[in-house]
Parts: sequence; C-alpha cells; structure tokens
Amino acid sequence: MNYSKALNIIKQSATYNLAKLLISQAEDFFETLGEIGIRTVQVIKLIFLDLIKREMNWKLFIDQCSRFAVDSLPITLSIVGMCSIIISMQVAPEMVKQGGEKFVGMLMGVVMAREMGAIMSGFAIISMIGSAYASEIATMRVTEQVDALKVLKVNPIEYLFVPRAAAGFVMMPVIVIIASTFGLFCAGIAAYLSAHVSRLNYISSLWQGLFIKDISVALLKSAFFGAAIAIISCTCGYLAYGGAKGVGISTTKAVVWSFVAICIIDYIFATIFFF
Repeated sequence: MNYSKALNIIKQSATYNLAKLLISQAEDFFETLGEIGIRTVQVIKLIFLDLIKREMNWKLFIDQCSRFAVDSLPITLSIVGMCSIIISMQVAPEMVKQGGEKFVGMLMGVVMAREMGAIMSGFAIISMIGSAYASEIATMRVTEQVDALKVLKVNPIEYLFVPRAAAGFVMMPVIVIIASTFGLFCAGIAAYLSAHVSRLNYISSLWQGLFIKDISVALLKSAFFGAAIAIISCTCGYLAYGGAKGVGISTTKAVVWSFVAICIIDYIFATIFFF
C-alpha cells in the first residue's frame, strides 16, 4: 500500500512528467530519423531501377516538376528578392563610406551564390511545397488511401515518393538559378537607390566575385536540398495517424525536420568545399 502511494506521488510529480515527455520525444525523434533513412534508401533504389528498366512514371514526374518549380516560383522570388534588398540596403551605404563602392557587387555575389540563394529558396519550398506534400500524404494515410494502393498491388513508395523526390532533385537547382539572378538584380537596384552605387561598378564587381566553384557547389547542394525536402515531407506524412490532428502534427514535423536537414546539409557542403 505504501509502495503504491509512493508510486502515485512520483507519477504526479513534475519531474516524472518531464522525464516521460523527454523519453517520448526521444523515441519519436529516433523513429522518425530511422524512417527517413529507410525511405531515402528505398527511393534511391527505386529511381535507379525505374531508370534502368525504363519504367519511370514520366507523367507524375513532370506534374511534380511543374508543381515544385512553377507553382512555388512567386513566393521564392518574393523571399529571395526581399532578403537581397534588405541586405544590400544595409551593406552598400557602409561600404561606400569606407571607400568600398567597387566591392558591393562582389560581396552580394558571394553571399547570394554561396548561401542566400539556395538557403532562402529552400525555406520557401519547405513552406509551400514540403508542407503540401506532408499534408497530402498524411490525409491519404489517415483515410486509408495508402492501404488501397497496397490492395491494388501498387507500391506506395514508388508511386508517392519517387516522382516527388526526383522532381525536387532536378528542379531545385533551376529554382535557385532563377531566384539568385533575381536577387542579384534586386540587390543592384537597392544599392543604387540607397548608396548611389553605379550600375557599371556593381556589374563589374559582381563578375569579379562570382566563381564557377561557388555556382557549381550551390547547384549541387540545392539538388540535395530539393530531394531532402521531398523525402522528409513524404515520410512525415506517411507516418501520420489519428485523423485530422495527426495530419496537422505530421505537417508541422515535416517543416521542422526539413529546416533542420537543410541546415545540416549546408554545413556539410560548407565544411567540404570552403573550410
């Protein structure tokens, strides 16, 4: 009796509840991480097999490419353009004061090519496409549409994951090229309006600051960004359960995990190529 009372008191304590919460969160973290790893291997294997056997569903792939790039382009350009304007408005006047007018374009080129173009485009894609992928597949999961695919002998990983991951890998570099070009254009206008940096100085400095290595690394890591966003979002949606609440939880999880994955991938590329 005393043991039962003591156990009940412990279970009602804040320390016990906090420890229980931390354990459940840790279990959920490792479960999600393992599922993402498994789905990544499965997707890579299925893509190679489909290409070798020429069984790729090109209609689904093209539809997802259009959705990944065209539908998300306005919000991506808006975010990248506004960020470049804000940075240029703050940096250009200070550099002009220090006699560095000829280096404004070089600085913006390095910032945009190495980091901001890919990172901000990735954030925009996560907010619009990644969340949509997660909510769609989560809705299919809780309404048993995924089970229906299995009954029809359709591999849900091949049908749902592969076109989205392939589209993300292929189209994300295209988005980054367009967004970075637009961002550099906006930065040049902002530098001219805020610090009267001439167009000739900005363009000549920009060409001096852009290197093939910076551009190629940005395109390569953006391809990994796109694939990671698609696979993580689809996986979080695939793990959904519990009706509408489960759809909301899986969508939130997909956004958070995608943000973290982009930061980790970016750190890996920066360490390998620029450290």
